[in-house]
Amino acid sequence: MKSRWRILLLATLAAAALVLPWGFLQPRALEDLRNVVFDNFQRLSPRAYDPETPTRVVGIDEESLKTYGQWPWPRTRIAELVSRLKELGAAAIAFDFMFAEADRAGTRTLLETATDAKLRAELARLLARAPDSDTIFAGAIAQAPVVLGATLATEGAKAFPAKAGFVTAGDDPAAFILSFPAVVLPVPIFLKDAQGLGATNWAPDRDLVVRRVPLLTRVGLSLAPSLALEALRVAQGASSIVIRSSNASGETAYGAQTGVNAVKVGGFEIKTGSSADVRPRYSYTDPARDISAKAVLQGQTPRGEIEGRIIFVGALAVGLGDVRATPLEPIVPGVEVHAQIVESLTSGALLSRPDWAVGLELLVALVAFVLTMPLLFIAPPFVSAAFAPLAVAVLFGGSFYLFERQGLLLDPAYPSLVVIGSYIVGAVTLWRAETLARRQVRRAFGKFVAPAVVDRLAEHPERLVLGGETRELTVLFSDLRNFSGISEGMSARELTQFMNAYLTPMTDAILECDGTVDKYMGDAILAFWNAPLNIADHPRKAVQAALVMRAALLTFNEQRAQAAQAAGRPHIEAAMGLGLNLGPCNVGNMGSIRRFDYSILGDNVNLASRLEGASKAFATDIIASKAVRDAAPDMAWLSLGRIVVVGRTEPTRIFALAGDKAYSLSDEYVRWRTAHEAMLAEYEAARFEDAAARASSLAGILPGAWPALYVTLEKRYSALAREGLQQGWSSIWNLTGK
Repeated sequence: MKSRWRILLLATLAAAALVLPWGFLQPRALEDLRNVVFDNFQRLSPRAYDPETPTRVVGIDEESLKTYGQWPWPRTRIAELVSRLKELGAAAIAFDFMFAEADRAGTRTLLETATDAKLRAELARLLARAPDSDTIFAGAIAQAPVVLGATLATEGAKAFPAKAGFVTAGDDPAAFILSFPAVVLPVPIFLKDAQGLGATNWAPDRDLVVRRVPLLTRVGLSLAPSLALEALRVAQGASSIVIRSSNASGETAYGAQTGVNAVKVGGFEIKTGSSADVRPRYSYTDPARDISAKAVLQGQTPRGEIEGRIIFVGALAVGLGDVRATPLEPIVPGVEVHAQIVESLTSGALLSRPDWAVGLELLVALVAFVLTMPLLFIAPPFVSAAFAPLAVAVLFGGSFYLFERQGLLLDPAYPSLVVIGSYIVGAVTLWRAETLARRQVRRAFGKFVAPAVVDRLAEHPERLVLGGETRELTVLFSDLRNFSGISEGMSARELTQFMNAYLTPMTDAILECDGTVDKYMGDAILAFWNAPLNIADHPRKAVQAALVMRAALLTFNEQRAQAAQAAGRPHIEAAMGLGLNLGPCNVGNMGSIRRFDYSILGDNVNLASRLEGASKAFATDIIASKAVRDAAPDMAWLSLGRIVVVGRTEPTRIFALAGDKAYSLSDEYVRWRTAHEAMLAEYEAARFEDAAARASSLAGILPGAWPALYVTLEKRYSALAREGLQQGWSSIWNLTGK
């Protein structure tokens, strides 16, 4: 468990280092991602165009160009357009065109193009009484609520001759708004009588999409309103623009200069970003917004479409090249963007990204991070796997809800990146740690534990803790008889081959029955069941393993006998003693934190070893304690009475294993057990001669190695008969050897 929490700490630190700094650094990549999210929000829920909005676009479209020729038109025709719009009751006429030069089709331009002096004089005489087109246009401007456009640039006039007055409250807005070194202005004759002058510039993002629009900019020390803001001012007949910045009355900034908060023009107070910018909520282009300049010039436009509205005049024909990209559409006429800004300003359909948005997003990201990392380590995998997409869905759903209902732009992308990044880092770290733990488990146990047990243990490596735990185990201890006699005369290589040939089938028998091999001690094997994982019916599986080991030893001896006969050398049979015991043992890492040694300790382990030694005294191969016999009573057991082994004072009832469950149901075994129990009854009654006679009879009729058991018992009973019944006699056999 400590290791798991250590992994959690490391994973948390790694994830924090990878994903959290983004929120504090706010790199451009994060801003780009945020823009993609907000753009898709607008596509999912665009502002619906309302034909009752106070704006229209009078456009130089394809039909107008086809009728009146290529652009630019003579200023006299533009003057006619202004007059028509004034007659129809336009509240403001804003031009998204620059009139920075004299009319190319004007009289002065015609005279300047004449290279022949005589021809120039003749033209001057003919045109002397003709009115100049720029003068006509200037006259039309003077009679109408016209707003002209200016372009902020690097070269040009060094001040912006604003038509409006500016009233500032709070910090000086000049420190916060976008600044340009110069401005390209209209021809002075036009500028003189125009009611408004506005900047046509945009501030597109890196992908050239117009998302934020500055309502105010600066040229040198002079402020410049945007074309849309100036058109709104002129339409209302307002003479000034009020700018409210940080630390103004009612604006709590605690002395910090945070920027512009709002711009008020006429009856509209517009909340802005810190640089006096707004984020329009765009609508898709709609034919109802646009009116062809041809229709206005030819008197085909209903008065209701113009009267009381702000009219933007600009290029609608694609060939004129005045196009922009918005979050909704990649190609939109620039003049329509101006119109949509006014629509958003007047309808209140502005999007807002408050100055506290970044702080809130950081807080949400931190909360998501704190929830994600521990969940990976304490919750089931399917829960932690489901949390990440669910959290991302909640973040995006909540952000979209606030966008649609409140017009708030709160970024779900960064907190979602934190969730996803944290999950990936945590999951990879946990997977790596668990993979290493499983690999360590398989390396440590793969050769000593059944594969199925290893697989289950690899899923819970935390169980392998230093010091271990107390569990009820079935313990098996086996040893070769007369190993010294067998190994005598063998070379080191032959002895190694012999041991490998013997230990391999013995180990396979244990592993196949879900046992764990604790260790090899020369020719001895210590194994146990029910650790490191719970093994159902483990005493029975240990008994089955003992029977398989008995059969494997017969095969082993047959193979060695055949090899000895083929080599012409004598063959010595290998015999095995095996003890089985059941009881509480301590199991775990009995080494150190540096050397891993999963082992068992305890009195019940020692008893299993003593039972193996008792099998030698009884001249039989497998002896089990009463606890094992009671846990697997349907096996073929033969009681051997009670013994006291070396190192213990309490007697232990022991049993010899005659066979498996199938054999226990056979008539042969039933007859054998009946005769055996009759022999034991004579012994317990101290009728030693009768007991010896029955033992001798069984020794003469039983097959295999079993006669040796009864020969041993006959000798014991006969010795007791010769000695006579002693005072305080007990049927308990006290063993003096291990």
